[in-house]
Amino acid sequence: MKMSTKIKALLLAASLATGAAASAAPVTYTFDTVHSRVTFFVNHLGFSNSVGEFKVGDGTFQFDSDDWSKSAVGVAIPVSSLELGDAKWNTHISSPDFLDAARYPEITFKSGRVEKTDATHGKLYGELTIHGVTKPVVLDLRVNKVGEHPMRKTQAAGFTATAAVKRSEFGVAAYVPAVADEVEVRIEIEAFVAPKG
Repeated sequence: MKMSTKIKALLLAASLATGAAASAAPVTYTFDTVHSRVTFFVNHLGFSNSVGEFKVGDGTFQFDSDDWSKSAVGVAIPVSSLELGDAKWNTHISSPDFLDAARYPEITFKSGRVEKTDATHGKLYGELTIHGVTKPVVLDLRVNKVGEHPMRKTQAAGFTATAAVKRSEFGVAAYVPAVADEVEVRIEIEAFVAPKG
């Protein structure tokens, strides 16, 4: 049975559309540095979990909502943005006893691959550099929302990522175990697509 010319045309159009969607490039997003933070928690002498945060520096990343494996991120976090709620404590943690910000002014993360586990969750594999030491790390990733930003009127995306790292593995071992070795990290990212024109 021969296909009509109209049916052939429709099948060809569908095939081209599918191919275009499959080969679509990831979208490039710019970090919203006001609404993006890296928060961490460290047990202090068994009495409390001290909380601190860093700001996320300027930069971009790529995210493909259809194929997460095509996504990539590299981010630099300025150690000078450290905030623990106390100026003396900020200075101490930035000193050579801990992060040695004068010698190592940035904490960096570079992704290796992204693995999708369900519609909104996945694993982000990459390399984390702290205090001049680079180690592999796996972050639990959640996509909070992808869509039009109501204020910017451009496409935006939001993510939460969490991980636990041992600071001693990065050469930051002062006061372990009184001050915990394990650091819980929570990253909140809001980003947007730069408007064209």
